[in-house]
Amino acid sequence: MRITGYRTLTTLHRWGRPIGDANGSVDSGTTQVPIVLLTTDTGLVGVGLGSHTHVEDLFPVLDGKDPRAVHALYDRMLARVFKAGHAGAVFGTIGALDMALWDLKAKAVEQPLWRLLGAADHVVPAYASGLDGPLSDDALVELQQQFVERGFTAVKLKGGLDAAADVRRLRLVGDVYAAASGREPALMLDANESLSRKEAVRHTAHIEDALDLFWIEEPVRRWDADGLALVSRSVRAAVATGENLTGLEQFRPLIRANAADIVQTGSIWGITHFLRVAGLAHAFDLPVSPVAYCANPVAHAAAVMPNHLATEVQDIGFPVGLTVDQSFEDGSIVLGEVPGLGVEVDEAAVDAVAAMAGWAAPSSPHVRPPSAGRRLVGQFRRAPAPGHLS
Repeated sequence: MRITGYRTLTTLHRWGRPIGDANGSVDSGTTQVPIVLLTTDTGLVGVGLGSHTHVEDLFPVLDGKDPRAVHALYDRMLARVFKAGHAGAVFGTIGALDMALWDLKAKAVEQPLWRLLGAADHVVPAYASGLDGPLSDDALVELQQQFVERGFTAVKLKGGLDAAADVRRLRLVGDVYAAASGREPALMLDANESLSRKEAVRHTAHIEDALDLFWIEEPVRRWDADGLALVSRSVRAAVATGENLTGLEQFRPLIRANAADIVQTGSIWGITHFLRVAGLAHAFDLPVSPVAYCANPVAHAAAVMPNHLATEVQDIGFPVGLTVDQSFEDGSIVLGEVPGLGVEVDEAAVDAVAAMAGWAAPSSPHVRPPSAGRRLVGQFRRAPAPGHLS
């Protein structure tokens, strides 16, 4: 089997609600989902989800190669961008192509990827999320009720701007889960790098005065190993971080500094990246938890890792034109038997939708606001004297 070409598509995910976090929001509730399709001389097509911004630069590494040599091809893609660097959209494109390679490898032997990787079970523990930053209390409860009905017992909310509001929302959602299950849920909060070190400690401590917080996610900047370690030492909650780190080497400083109690990976970065990060975390007896992405492709790899804690689920629906062989039951992702990632693409349905602005909008959560990490300073500002220019 040889790789012969590729196609790129962009579909939409319609969330049915505004989404966002401490950094911004997408009020339309519609975001783009890039797709990469790798074609082969056998007729098999590999599906990859993620950025395809740099696919023209990376495809020559794969052209004519056997897609089953996934690890070797992954390293060759990294080598291809050795001088330019592999951060951001470049790493996302590598991740999408990597997913497509794994999809082909599993399809070639007519097995779902979780079985090819050696997992004993196709049921993957998960927790509920939802990118719920812009939602009112009533809308938040309505959203989380969907997860409660599917047996979820752990939930993560967006926050970091107002500790009192975070306490209110966490309590509100906690009551919904407790009423359904008869026991207290695991509650998590994601600040999305919006706080300074001391802000993060004060904010988390305020919440912990009111309730038990399982983890605080990305309280400070992703690369701030000393700051993350400080937060971890100063609060009871675990610090979860790593979803935005692009490359195995970026995790070393955090682990060396004891800065990550729960190691996360971004699902958008691909299967091989997750397996390598999870292996590194396992060597230090740290749990690993991948953050969500459309169709939850990394759940296949999570099923095989002994230190997997839970995979984030942000939505129970899937993007336009994608049929995904998985369901959500008893608080878990249940993977099916369709070969590969279990993702089928209806190209006609995808072509029929028009890509709309979402993640790229200036107000989106993907754009860092100028006040992030400096809100504590803002509390002490004084109004300028008359006639004084500030």
